Amino acid sequence: MKNLEKTVKKLIEILSKRDQTVSFAESCTGGRIAAAFTAVSGSSTILHGSCVTYANEIKEQWLGVPKVILETKGAVSKECVEYMLAGMERMASSDYTLAVSGIAGPTGGTEFKPVGTVYVGLRTPDGKNEVHHCLFKGERHQVQEQATAFAIELLEKNVNS
Repeated sequence: MKNLEKTVKKLIEILSKRDQTVSFAESCTGGRIAAAFTAVSGSSTILHGSCVTYANEIKEQWLGVPKVILETKGAVSKECVEYMLAGMERMASSDYTLAVSGIAGPTGGTEFKPVGTVYVGLRTPDGKNEVHHCLFKGERHQVQEQATAFAIELLEKNVNS
């Protein structure tokens, strides 16, 4: 976690200098990405907001994820995360948006989407989406921590490129 704090501090510095902002739409990470940022002084200069959209109904109501996507592809899918990104971007108008949806376990996994399946998406200032399908190992809190770290590192990679 110490490394993650360093990464967040660096992101806050860089984004502040660039006058850029971030927002988050989180499901399985339960607000951990936002918590990692708000734990660092200065985050208010770059963090527009965050939504924890755990229930499908809230993904649909708050972020505009179509019911048909939730019914056919599921909340843990590339398509759902793309809609989460678009919905959060509409609400917060941030330069960068992160979205995460997955199965932290120990229940909820299937043959095709086992526990640890997580989709992490990033929307960049040029409006491009990048969505990654991840399979993390470990207990619930470990999956959540890995998903949080992956999302923050994805943001760092894009901000620094």
